[in-house]
Amino acid sequence: MTTHKVAFVGLGVMGFPMAGHLANAGHDVTVYNRTASKAEAWKGKYKGNSAATPAEAARGCDIVFSCVGNDDDLRSVVYGDDGILAGLGPGGIFVDHTTASAEVAREIHAAGKEKGIACLDAPVSGGQAGAENGVLTVMVGGDPEPFEKAKPVMDCYGRAVTLMGEAGAGQLTKMVNQICIAGLLQALSEGLNFGLKAGLNVPQVLDVISKGAAQSWQMENRGLTMIEGKFDFGFAVNWMRKDLGICLEEANRNGARLPVTALVDQFYAHVQERGGGRWDTSSLIHLLMNK
Repeated sequence: MTTHKVAFVGLGVMGFPMAGHLANAGHDVTVYNRTASKAEAWKGKYKGNSAATPAEAARGCDIVFSCVGNDDDLRSVVYGDDGILAGLGPGGIFVDHTTASAEVAREIHAAGKEKGIACLDAPVSGGQAGAENGVLTVMVGGDPEPFEKAKPVMDCYGRAVTLMGEAGAGQLTKMVNQICIAGLLQALSEGLNFGLKAGLNVPQVLDVISKGAAQSWQMENRGLTMIEGKFDFGFAVNWMRKDLGICLEEANRNGARLPVTALVDQFYAHVQERGGGRWDTSSLIHLLMNK
């Protein structure tokens, strides 16, 4: 694989290992994080450099990646004299892995185009474990030519990297992903709680039904921890509520009806009220098991 000079902006639970996979693959990596100590910690684990601003990190790069919190966080690292677009030169490619709105993805795509920079929205699925193990699913929106150039680099941490359509299509696909997960987790919570109330051997139930039509990633990876009441890991409720808020806003724009999603979003609000903002999304069952 051809190696590139790249930058990674945002070293959270996802970005930290993703940037590490790039370094391990031999790319020349410069990182930036708002909290500089995280960049120093990253350099202590991987080979690479750090920069004081996103613009400095982007300067001279072929591709810049980012993974931050939300639309506002994304705009703060993209625009302005210290932003990615100020440092990345014409012909460069910007790949954003933040789960954000399709609106901001289209906005940044247009802003980049004015500067001769190709911008791809590329949210991911697979969680922290997927990032650490390099097996993320990457859903990409943007133009085909920069996608083909960036895909071999994204393959360093993605087992499935797919162009879904024009700018914003990656974010819209991630919304479908989150809508499906929200409804699935509520149904799984209700089913497991029903099994417990019915006096069944629920681990055995899980073993049996996971071999049939009810099987899912959530059942395979969260079923046992759900009935054990263990939620101190995984994808946080706070993050899921942010994502579902994006889904509901987009639905208001495009006319899609999301009655179950809206209901599950409120269930997650109740989990937050119980102090579970950092609990895994599978904690929906807590509302059923602990009235």
